[in-house]
This record gives sequence, C-alpha cells and structure tokens, in this order.
Amino acid sequence: MPRPEDGFLTKSEFAYSWLRDRIISHEFPPGEIMNQTQIAKDLGISTTPLREALRRLKSEGLVELDAHRDARATALSAEEARDLMETRLALDPLAAALAAERRSKADIADMRAAADFDALPDRAAMPDLAAHRRFHRSIYRASHNEILISTLDALWDKADRYRLMGLRDRGGSAKADQTAEEHRLLLGAVIAGDADEASAVMTRHIRGSLGAKAAARLARAAAGSRPRDQH
Repeated sequence: MPRPEDGFLTKSEFAYSWLRDRIISHEFPPGEIMNQTQIAKDLGISTTPLREALRRLKSEGLVELDAHRDARATALSAEEARDLMETRLALDPLAAALAAERRSKADIADMRAAADFDALPDRAAMPDLAAHRRFHRSIYRASHNEILISTLDALWDKADRYRLMGLRDRGGSAKADQTAEEHRLLLGAVIAGDADEASAVMTRHIRGSLGAKAAARLARAAAGSRPRDQH
C-alpha cells in the first residue's frame, strides 16, 4: 500500500488518485457502495481528506454521494454512453484533422513514442489504459487547440469505464488487430499532414470502438427493461 506522502502534495490528492484509478479500472465496480471508514483505514488517512477526494470525484461524475453520506461508484448508463459517443464523434476527428495540419517535429516524435504499445488485453489494467490514453492524447496535443485538448481529456476517465465493458464484446484478436491497424493508419495520416484522411480514420475508429460496443450493449439492456405497451 502506498503512503499518502509518496509523490502527492496532500492526503486528499493521494486519496483522489487512489480512488480514481480503482473506479476507472472497475476495482470498485459501477454502482458499488464504498465503505469510507474502511478506505480511510486502508489508506492511513482520516475521513476529512477522503471526503474532499470524494467530492472532487463527484464533480467529475465518477462518484455519487447521498444525504446519508454513502458513496458509490457511479453506475454506467445507456444515456451517458450515447452522450460520450456523440461527443467523441464530433471532437476526436476534429482533433485528428487539426493535428495533421499543425503537428510539429516534436509532436511527431511524441506520437511515434506513444504509439509503441499493445492493444488493450481482455483484462485491461491501469497501465494498459494509461498507454492507450497516451497515444490518443499525443494526437490531441498535436492539434494545438487547448480548449479541445482539455475537453477531450475530461471525457477520458468516463470513457475508460465504458471501454472495459466493451472488452466483453470485442470479438477476439481480429478486432484487436483491426484497432491496432487503425492506430497505425491514424498516426500515418497525421504525420503525412493529410487532415481529411486523419479525420476519416478517427471517425471509423470511434464508431467501431470499445465505447461504441458498450453503448450498444447498454442500449439493448435499457430497451429490454422497458415495460411493453398494454393494448
């Protein structure tokens, strides 16, 4: 167990980082109540910095806090999955196109370095998710649009929770190979300065992504749970 002082300015930041990683990776599954007393004890901190961390996570949509001071990992929903997909389909291709137009030599070096990672395994852990994020973020950063970069960054933690669900429906190694090929084509288009191709590849990539599979699964589940009209 890491200590609060290991690389963090405050105990609240330490608790925030620890909880965030475990919520994103489903170690605290969506909808699960988190025992605050036990977590504080495990982390060696009081409940005050823990509550500060939970409030920050609530502001990011990763935690729900109720009037009885219970905390739970936010449940996954068909609506949020749809909203994430719609937003990413609008913004990710824009970021890729701008990256193709504006990338510098330093950006190209960063993108090539970040592209050296394997496809997400079926049981992805935080290092796998972090490597995947580094690649996409290197594309975002090459757009040199700070508002776009920060907006897409803010979506990423929520999106990772749906990616882990989508791994259940990925379809084996063939789909993983397709994703890796899309990453290769995306990188090539951005480096070549082909904005139209970069945008098109990114659009295909998002439409076939793990997040899209999770959105489809949740939409089917939501449709199946609605009561049928009585005639």
